[in-house]
Amino acid sequence: MKEISIGEFARRSRLSLKALRLYGERGVLVPSRVDQGSGYRYYDTAQLDQARLVVMLRQLQLPLAAIKELLACDPADAATRIAEHWRDAEAAHDARRELADYLVSRLRGKRPVMYEVATREMPERSLLCLKRNVDEQEMWAFGKEFIAILRERPLPKIEGREGAAFCIWWGLVNADGDGPIEWCAPVPAAQAESLASHYPELTLRTEPAHREAFVALPDPDAGDEAVHWHLAGESLEAWAQEQEQEHEGERLALTPEDLGLRITYLASALGTEEPYRDMALPFAVER
Repeated sequence: MKEISIGEFARRSRLSLKALRLYGERGVLVPSRVDQGSGYRYYDTAQLDQARLVVMLRQLQLPLAAIKELLACDPADAATRIAEHWRDAEAAHDARRELADYLVSRLRGKRPVMYEVATREMPERSLLCLKRNVDEQEMWAFGKEFIAILRERPLPKIEGREGAAFCIWWGLVNADGDGPIEWCAPVPAAQAESLASHYPELTLRTEPAHREAFVALPDPDAGDEAVHWHLAGESLEAWAQEQEQEHEGERLALTPEDLGLRITYLASALGTEEPYRDMALPFAVER
C-alpha cells in the first residue's frame, strides 16, 4: 500500500476536500494517518476502492451512518443490505407516484377516493394517554417511549379492535409542524382508576362512544408512510363530501369535539380480522 496526501487522494477519488473531511469526521472514510505537527491527512491507496464505493452509495441516497455500517460488513452482507435499501426506495417511489397521480386528477377537476372507506361504531372507552408536541425527528422515539412503558408494566388486554392502542394526530407533524400527538391505550373501565395509579406519567380520560370512518393502511414496508397517510386522509375527506352529496340536508361533522384523526396499531394481534393498521376519523351526522 502506498500512502498519498489528501489532495492526491481527492484527485484520484474525485471527492472534494470538503467531502473527505466530512467523511473523516463521521468515521466513514478515515485517513490512515494524520501528521501530528502539520495536521496534514494521508490515505492509503487501498482506500480508493472504499472511496468509490462511498460515492456510489451516496448516489443511492444512503445516509452516512448507514454507509459507515455497510463498509464494516462483509461483502455478502453489504450486498443484502443494499438490495433491501433499494426495495424500500422503490416502494417509496411507488407511493409518491400514487400521490402525484392523485394530485394530477384533483387539479384536473376530479376527486378520486384513493382507498376504500368503511364505517364502524366505537364504544365509550377509558384511555391511558401520553400527549406531547414532537417534530419529525422525535415522533418515532415518542411512540417507542409509550410502547416501552406498556411493556414494562403490561395492561390487561381488551380483545378486538376496541382494545388496540392508537395514536391521535391533533396536528400535522412534518418539517414545518410539531403536532401535538397523543398515544392512547384502552383499559377496562372497571379497573381504570386503579390502573391509572400505577402509571403516573399517563393521563386517564374517557372517550365517548362515536362512529368512525376508516381506511386500511398499507404495511410499514410498503413505501413512504407519510404519503400513504396523506392519501388516506384525502380519501376520508373525499368520502365525507360524497356522503353529504348523497344525503341532502345532512352534513357530516368530522372529528367531533374532543376527538381527532387517529391511527390504530397492531389490531390484528388482538384477535381481530381488521387490518394491521388503519386511519380513522370520528364523525357525527348533523341535520
